[in-house]
Amino acid sequence: MAKYEMMFITRPDIPEEELDKLIAQMEGVISGMGGKTERVDKMGRRRLAYRIQRQREGFYLLFVFEGTGDTVREFERRLKVSDAVIKYMSVRADERLKPTAEPAAQTKPAAEEPAPQTKPAAAEPAAAEPASSGTPAGEEAPSQS
Repeated sequence: MAKYEMMFITRPDIPEEELDKLIAQMEGVISGMGGKTERVDKMGRRRLAYRIQRQREGFYLLFVFEGTGDTVREFERRLKVSDAVIKYMSVRADERLKPTAEPAAQTKPAAEEPAPQTKPAAAEPAAAEPASSGTPAGEEAPSQS
């Protein structure tokens, strides 16, 4: 089973009793599908970044649980049909917690790599001189007067 985080926002005018009822219902969905609720955080009433269903504020709830994809689908289905919920988001949390392992070949320090060898400029042949005079390179052609 994978670990998931489900955050959802309810309307701010929901009474505390109805909110507790919604939390109990969602915990029942998780346990009914064979999952396990790790924690439920009531994050409280907060101002929204933008209007959602004509609401400027919302009550934030965070569920952290273990379950399967079917558990998440059923959880989301129940949130969709609930009039109290205005927004939700689910995230698979166990993927974020795993450290990324790089292959050993890619972690080789840069100091061990050989530096590219360059030839000095004097050792290169003088290809820039014109070869039309018929004399060997480096000798001057006799001047004709």
